[in-house]
Amino acid sequence: MDQLPRPLSNVGFATQLFPAETTSKCLVFATNGRFYTLDAAKLPGGRGHGEPIRLFADLEQETDIVAVFRHQGGRKFLVGSVQGRGFVVPEDECLANTRKGKQVLNVTPPDEAAAIAVVEGELVAAIGENRKLVIFPLDQVPDMARGRGVRLQRYKDGGLSDVKSFDYKQGLTWRQGDQRHKTETALADWRGQRGQSGRLPPQGFTRSNKFG
Repeated sequence: MDQLPRPLSNVGFATQLFPAETTSKCLVFATNGRFYTLDAAKLPGGRGHGEPIRLFADLEQETDIVAVFRHQGGRKFLVGSVQGRGFVVPEDECLANTRKGKQVLNVTPPDEAAAIAVVEGELVAAIGENRKLVIFPLDQVPDMARGRGVRLQRYKDGGLSDVKSFDYKQGLTWRQGDQRHKTETALADWRGQRGQSGRLPPQGFTRSNKFG
């Protein structure tokens, strides 16, 4: 599965590892809905304690990081906000030419970008902070280069925790612990339409409310 690395924290700093080359570009997706592009060759070397991302991109102090990963090109991403709105965007539309980044997901505080996933199948799974899960067809989500998107999931309390795109034949997979994964293939109880609230996830679903 082509999963994106996720930060180990959402409080403004994070530690994670992913392979890259000096010719690579790294994409940073932030809670303000912007993507920032970093040249791997300009990043600090392996020695020392590294440098904050804010030295290489103009992130506001109140902005946190949703995900950081190497640009590969040709993929599509599903992006979503806390209020449960989102859309599909081509990876190449996320490249930014300046330190200020590129606005992709339009959010107005207190809403903010919350999740991103590689499009890998014909279904979308969205889970809320209230532990409600809904699964619906990907073709109900538009392809856009920028915007607020459409309602992915509806909430009475809380907001979006995570999203995932997957192939029905392979089932819905999530991580349990550091190395283990669990897959559920009997998904009829969670199938619905975009914008529904969903129901409690399968037994054994991770308490973190995250798929990756």
